[in-house]
Amino acid sequence: MKADSNASIWSDEVMYDAFLRRDISYEGIFFAAVKTTGVFCRPTCTARRPKRENVEFYKSTKEALSSGYRPCKLCKPLEYLGTAPDFIRRLVDLIADNPAKKVTDSDIMKMNLEPSRVRRWFKANHGMTFQSYQRMLRINGALRRLREGATVTDAAFETGYDSMSGFSESFKKIVGSNPGDGKYANVINIRRLATPLGPMIVGGVDEGVCLLEFADRTALESEIKDLRRLLKANIIYGDNRHTSELEKQLMEYFEGKRKTFDVGLVTPGTGFRQSVWRELMTIGYGTTKSYEEEALAIGNLKGIRAVASANGANRIAIVIPCHRVIGKDGSLTGYGGGLWRKKWLLDFEKRNAGQAVLDEGEKGK
Repeated sequence: MKADSNASIWSDEVMYDAFLRRDISYEGIFFAAVKTTGVFCRPTCTARRPKRENVEFYKSTKEALSSGYRPCKLCKPLEYLGTAPDFIRRLVDLIADNPAKKVTDSDIMKMNLEPSRVRRWFKANHGMTFQSYQRMLRINGALRRLREGATVTDAAFETGYDSMSGFSESFKKIVGSNPGDGKYANVINIRRLATPLGPMIVGGVDEGVCLLEFADRTALESEIKDLRRLLKANIIYGDNRHTSELEKQLMEYFEGKRKTFDVGLVTPGTGFRQSVWRELMTIGYGTTKSYEEEALAIGNLKGIRAVASANGANRIAIVIPCHRVIGKDGSLTGYGGGLWRKKWLLDFEKRNAGQAVLDEGEKGK
């Protein structure tokens, strides 16, 4: 049974079946607590499966912890799904501390790591090798320095290049122009974030965030191609101030501490789609609208299908909350990130909105 079966998604039978199958589509939906060991796990944990009578289910890690269970050391349920393993964090921290350093396979082996293992992880999670990842970050840093007024020579050597020809070749290949001509193409900085609902891809330009999508969304590749075309931009792996700020705000959102976002957004599209996306931003946290109500709000009651299509074309999930639009009969319909995520987000916001009301009531006493 799939996680999109909304009527029975919380039944113990469905969750136990998903637990037995290690169904990744239930990540974020429940945590399985094992009575005989006292630990709680993700649905996809690789540990041996206990008998049904020895398992109980919780919707959050907080509930499992409050019931006396401790987190499993194998699947680490307190970490966001998609969080890099320790050996990858060591490499990423090394680069962050020494942005100009080129980490070679020899360096990796000195850290008691296997280069092929590192390569496989980066290919699986970022679609590039570790060496390509480093090169992207270094060129991203050089581009920033050039835009700040640094000379080409300074930008090259400050980012670890010891050859101007090597720097120029890498720069042109990634940015699309020579570092000395001053005509730097627009750049979309893009990277991967870990969240409770799985990895997301965030992208930003100088003016704001232009992309926030679940990494497994089938339309992600075409969305990135559209952004490259519409913004006349190249993709470079790395951060900018908008993506860094969004990561901070997104983590606050998932912790239940933030209900609105205030990052700059860049949303190229037709005038109609722009009006639909603006309307989505008016739907309050913990509430929903139907597609018909959304169409009525923008003065186009006959355009319900067009409104639904515009919702589906939204490239900035959660921040532009298309998950808050449901069918007229209250059913969950169409969501690019998967209906199980839509349900999780709506349930999560409803719980937190209700808790906020209770907290305010306590303050007033």
